[in-house]
Amino acid sequence: MNIFQRRNILRNINTLDLIPIRRHHHQSEENGLITLIVPKFEKKWMQKFFVSGHRQDHHKIKLDELGSETWKAIDGVRSVNNICEYLRNQKEEPIEDLENRVSKFISMLYEQRYITFQQLEEAKK
Repeated sequence: MNIFQRRNILRNINTLDLIPIRRHHHQSEENGLITLIVPKFEKKWMQKFFVSGHRQDHHKIKLDELGSETWKAIDGVRSVNNICEYLRNQKEEPIEDLENRVSKFISMLYEQRYITFQQLEEAKK
């Protein structure tokens, strides 16, 4: 599916109704924060060809507190709105600010291809 098809699907859906799905693994740190483990290359043959033996084949991306809690809440079932509700029950921030921050964070995760959305996966089929 090309970028224009994805854009058309996402344009017709409210951001808060989207259901994010993780595309990468993560590690939990001792302090409760999350570190994303993102491969340098998605195709295995590229990893073999371009990554030499003494280098790591992945990037580590550390998330802040809100980012970590949001990442933990992404389970492929909850919508962005449900994730905001879940976080609001854990944090005591105003809902407008929380929805805005989580929506922007989810958009950034999608732009960097760390997540996808269930609606896009269903459209592929």
